[in-house]
Amino acid sequence: MSRIRINRKKAQIKALLGIRARLVLFALILVGPLMVERIRSLHQIRTSQVEQAKRDFASVAQHSADAQREVLSSVEAVLKSSAFIYTSAGQVNRSCAIMRASLRGDMPWIRSLTVAGKDGRAMCSTWSEMVEQGINYSDRPYFQRALASGDFVVSDYLFGRTTNAPSVVAAYLAPGMDNGDDAVIIATINLSWMSKLMNNLGGRPGVSAVLVDGTGVVLAAPSDQASKIGRKMDDPEILAAIMAKTANVNRIAGSLSVKADDGSEQAVSYATLPGSSARLIVSIDESIVAATADRDIRTAYLQLGFVCLFVLLGALVVAERLIIQPIHLMETMAKRFGRGDWSARVARASLPAEFIPLARAFYGMAAQLRGRERELRATNEQLTVIASIDMLSGLANRRGFQSRLDFEWLKAQQSGDDLALLMIDVDHFKLFNDTYGHPEGDACLARLGEALGAIATQVSGFGGRYGGEEFCLLLPNTDTARAVNIGEMVRAAVWSLAIPHATSAYQHVTVSIGVASAVPARLSGAKDLIEAADASLYAAKRRGRNNVVEHGFVRAFETSVALAG
Repeated sequence: MSRIRINRKKAQIKALLGIRARLVLFALILVGPLMVERIRSLHQIRTSQVEQAKRDFASVAQHSADAQREVLSSVEAVLKSSAFIYTSAGQVNRSCAIMRASLRGDMPWIRSLTVAGKDGRAMCSTWSEMVEQGINYSDRPYFQRALASGDFVVSDYLFGRTTNAPSVVAAYLAPGMDNGDDAVIIATINLSWMSKLMNNLGGRPGVSAVLVDGTGVVLAAPSDQASKIGRKMDDPEILAAIMAKTANVNRIAGSLSVKADDGSEQAVSYATLPGSSARLIVSIDESIVAATADRDIRTAYLQLGFVCLFVLLGALVVAERLIIQPIHLMETMAKRFGRGDWSARVARASLPAEFIPLARAFYGMAAQLRGRERELRATNEQLTVIASIDMLSGLANRRGFQSRLDFEWLKAQQSGDDLALLMIDVDHFKLFNDTYGHPEGDACLARLGEALGAIATQVSGFGGRYGGEEFCLLLPNTDTARAVNIGEMVRAAVWSLAIPHATSAYQHVTVSIGVASAVPARLSGAKDLIEAADASLYAAKRRGRNNVVEHGFVRAFETSVALAG
């Protein structure tokens, strides 16, 4: 009987310790110590999360500050290149024409470019209202600093005189041929674009991010904090603490702790933008960050309790969450990288610790690819500018002219306005080169380009060198009669240059001009306008040169001097 009783007890024990029970017991043996360790480590994580949040936001703030620095660097580069154009051109009209032709259209953070004389008066601008209204900058502190120091300077928060819109202005001295010809190149910076660069700092509880000028006025902020723009900082003691810390130390970035008026501890990271008194300031309310950590701990306790109750079914869920889902997230991020979305990121909380190094490797790869793409884009943009300007005449080359013609053609088709084209050819230019040499020929073309550029600016046209000794002048919203008058202006201007040409019947360099004007809405394409102007040019050549011929009938202008012989 005792043996039977023993066997029954063994059978009962085996029933109790069946496969399900063994799996549960095995899972509890595995999970139990981890649960205990997890509970203990959560309290340590709570403390470290606050410090980690400080480091994370400091890193994000640094990236945003770098982006702001890149914007100011690009503005500085544009101002210096415009100053070089002004100094090299020697004349305001020509330098303005070149500056308009070379100004890149992919810099939305630059509202306008203006050239102001030493007396502060606007001489030319990409906004014609600046010149028409006689805007004077001589009383602006940034203008005075740029004139005195000759360095790149950035203003504090101010209101524009033409638009009355809040803005920040950058200025750079452009030295002239002598001290009286000095000018200041002025760029108005779009504060809305500066705010867009800070949107990655927005939408975070307990975090305040602002770009302030030297007086503490907010210049830019993320979209959810846009109401702060144009006002003093909510916590002026933060700026005071930063200025006190950097008073005797040449540091552009750092961090510190400040106690706010309400008694809360603020962890502050700051970065100064070179060439200005502006600072990017990111402050974190430690109490809110700690409250978030407490909620995370309570949530973690609940999660661990559910793991104990559903440990067997949880194995599948855990496998899905810890392995499959992170892989899908990384795959999605990699696909976004492939489409050129370098800002793609996976939330840190969505990845297990084992995937964090892989994610960081992806981020590093994306950063390198983005940098190379930026360098390639910048190189391509420089090549595009170079490829669209004729360096000898200072006008647009054929490619740049064709691009402008296509634009004006489409614009005139929509508005129904006239569009006129002048084709200009230097008479007997091959004989000129044979007589005086190619260097003198190049000098002759440069002078003609300068004269044509001045007239193009005067009549709101667009001049270009079409090829060799052939030039062109595009005249938007201009009918035939007006175009013929402008053609005569060009012919007379070339004649007044009095460039000697011994092998010409006129003994001076002259030009023949073909004029064509049309309403683009009635023609099939811009090619028709070019062919009409070209035909008029050949007609002018056949009629003895040094005259202006319009398409459809001839209108010759008597020369002001008698023919030799």
